[in-house]
Amino acid sequence: MVKISNIFLRGLEKPIILWLLAHKPRHGYELIVEFKRLTGRKLKPSIVYPFLHKLEKDGFASAEWITKGKRKIRHYSLTKSGEDLLRRVKEGFGKPVREVLLDLIEKGGKD
Repeated sequence: MVKISNIFLRGLEKPIILWLLAHKPRHGYELIVEFKRLTGRKLKPSIVYPFLHKLEKDGFASAEWITKGKRKIRHYSLTKSGEDLLRRVKEGFGKPVREVLLDLIEKGGKD
């Protein structure tokens, strides 16, 4: 049986990615790890990377290559337009919905 919280979180993956990027620049894998820490649910790379590319293409995020050891990692951060988008998404959630989301996150996505 699928947990209700998993079904609910499935629709919030992209707003949560935006919210995470608003706090600091991150690479895709870091978003996946942080999403799991916050929600207890694994975020699929097939959701994260196309969304990051779309954000960049549409001007909501900028990306820069960072060298970490011998590897190059692409870090994404929100642009001013991305911050405005996140603000509009937040405004779309009324106070009652916001309270439900906070309660869900505090419980770590457990039923």
